[in-house]
Amino acid sequence: RFYACFEDSGDEDESLQERALNRTKDKTYTCFENANKIIQEHIVKIPTHAGMGCTAELLTFSGRSYIIGHVGDSRSYLLSNGGSLRQLTKDHSLVQDQVDKGTIGKKQASRSVLKNVLSRAVGVAPHLEVDMISGQANAGDTFLLCSDGLYNMVPDEDLEAILVFDAPLSLKAEMLVNMANDNGGRDNISVTLVHIPPQ
Repeated sequence: RFYACFEDSGDEDESLQERALNRTKDKTYTCFENANKIIQEHIVKIPTHAGMGCTAELLTFSGRSYIIGHVGDSRSYLLSNGGSLRQLTKDHSLVQDQVDKGTIGKKQASRSVLKNVLSRAVGVAPHLEVDMISGQANAGDTFLLCSDGLYNMVPDEDLEAILVFDAPLSLKAEMLVNMANDNGGRDNISVTLVHIPPQ
């Protein structure tokens, strides 16, 4: 079914695909909205938990496209077939806001004591703004979704070296976690890998 999406289609089929993509985006947003509501309801029941929240990444596919819902400072990366590793999401953090404004540089940001202070998270406010990133998915692509416990401990070039390694996804995920721990492992490490096999 996935490869059927890459066959030539007429204008009518493209319109159907666009509607399907928008429906998938709506469903992705609803997942975040529901999670946000559940946390808010929990806080009403247990007020001492006020301020609790979480980061979230959600990857799904519609036709030829991928859709990523993103909140917080967890990240989604894409290693294109034959290309280099690319960060698809932007951190919702105080330090990223400072970088965007030109107040500090990327080197300063990586050493800042405020880099874990989030500007957006699931569950901390009644209304949630979700970044929705989409693009074309291609055979051979590999997606990496991870927490800051991975990318703060493992440089991008090492992430890419593991992802291009010829091994099962489960072994690559294990290698990434081990590398983060070997480099200090100062935070929880979450790793999810998705690979679209070549035709």
